[in-house]
Amino acid sequence: MTTPEPAVPDRPRRSAGWRFGTPAVVLVCGALFVVSGTNSQGTDLRPGRYTSLASLTEGASRSYQDLQARADRLGAEVEQLTEQVDDAAVRKERRRAERLRGPAGLEPVSGEGVTIVMSDAPEEQIEEAVGRPDAQADVDLMVVHQQDLQAVVNALWAGGAAAVTLQGQRLVTTTGIQCSGSQVQLQGVPYPEPYTIQAVGDPDALVAALDDDADVAGFRYDALRPEVGVGWDLTEDEVEAPAYDGLLDLEVAEPRTS
Repeated sequence: MTTPEPAVPDRPRRSAGWRFGTPAVVLVCGALFVVSGTNSQGTDLRPGRYTSLASLTEGASRSYQDLQARADRLGAEVEQLTEQVDDAAVRKERRRAERLRGPAGLEPVSGEGVTIVMSDAPEEQIEEAVGRPDAQADVDLMVVHQQDLQAVVNALWAGGAAAVTLQGQRLVTTTGIQCSGSQVQLQGVPYPEPYTIQAVGDPDALVAALDDDADVAGFRYDALRPEVGVGWDLTEDEVEAPAYDGLLDLEVAEPRTS
């Protein structure tokens, strides 16, 4: 008697869609990798999780410097074209503009004056204060704020300063001092503390103006309190204030039609 051979079970048939779908998916993924590599140009497409505050500051500074260089080139072109204009009215306005360069802060100034350095409390002291549940008011006093810097600058102007600088940058009427996190932005560029303010002028008059300002007096009082720890240092010395080299509000000129 012959033993029947066991039946071989049928293998499940693959859907025809897999034969074409799988290669298509592989091709699409490869194309996406190529596009990502091309757009990133070798950089991380998701830099947010790795970017530090220092790199952001450096990037903003480079961007500002590039824009400033472009503005300088365009300004030089405008200046060159303006000099070629043979017009009595234009020459008159140019002479008037030259006389105003000094008061506008577009010329360097040097002479006797004062230097002020303002700084936050030591980092470990701030961290210790942050750990206390009722220390928010104390923490606020441990940091140099925009209004603290503005108070000093305003007092120096009131004391007859011929020029004022912050972090070596000349301050003019269009300059804005703004807080940006733990840093201060000046002309769009962030600067960390300590903050150095310098003014050219009669030292006695400048110091007297600082003494008479209530807001400055409040900061200086906090600087004397060990539990606050902010820094204040004032010296009288020779000061060199460079010309303002930032962007001016008026950057567009239109030809006059006769």
